[in-house]
Amino acid sequence: MSSPDSVELRAHAKLTRSLRIVGVRSDGYHLIDAEMVSLDVHDLLTIEPTGRGLDVTGPFAEGVPVDRSNLVARALEMVGRSGHVTIDKRIPHGGGLGGGSTDAAAVLRWAGFGTDPVRLAEASKLGADISFCLVGGRAQVSGIGEIVEPLPPLDREITLIIPPLSIPTPAAYRAWDELGGPTSDGPNDLEAGALATEPRLAWWRDMITERIGEAPVLAGSGATWFTERAFTSDERDDALGDLVDKGARVVVTRTTAEPFDS
Repeated sequence: MSSPDSVELRAHAKLTRSLRIVGVRSDGYHLIDAEMVSLDVHDLLTIEPTGRGLDVTGPFAEGVPVDRSNLVARALEMVGRSGHVTIDKRIPHGGGLGGGSTDAAAVLRWAGFGTDPVRLAEASKLGADISFCLVGGRAQVSGIGEIVEPLPPLDREITLIIPPLSIPTPAAYRAWDELGGPTSDGPNDLEAGALATEPRLAWWRDMITERIGEAPVLAGSGATWFTERAFTSDERDDALGDLVDKGARVVVTRTTAEPFDS
């Protein structure tokens, strides 16, 4: 049971609707031009300021570190705060939806970190997606992720198809570099790097394409595929039901313009 002074925070998933990699800095960081939007699906963080440590529960808890490598622990260090944090993990780990970044951003917001350009640049050193997750809503994101320019809200239903795979973002970028930095015909330049990192990802893409009649889009570095096609619930069950039997999770969510309650 949480203590009376505990705080609950929502940490909303990030969806990268388009991603162009436009350069690589001398320090190895990749320069991007991306459109990102917050989703209604979210993790729930409970912070007990008088405690210590980190626990992870929920449907996507498996594989999430509970030591200093977790971005939540590093965010607390950044702002000189402490506490016991329990993460109810509803965003897949390694799914390309900014799960670790949005958890860290929720902690920074709780600590009053701010969203001015200097703060966003600091946050991006902790994790490239954290700057967007601090701002939320919908935005054009550039630099290494620290330049966040708000865009008009987008109200759209999103269907996420989450295979039983996990792709570390740094590995996808390394593979993209090794491939010579290819530009995608689709909206996500990083897809080639993700496919090289986890070849089984292509099987899921092809199966989804066959069932919905159009190619899905890779969410960030993957492994989540998504479509903005409108389905009835019966149509979605008919098209994607057998992929659930093969281990995928299908999550229906919406974009959200005001994702934070802290």
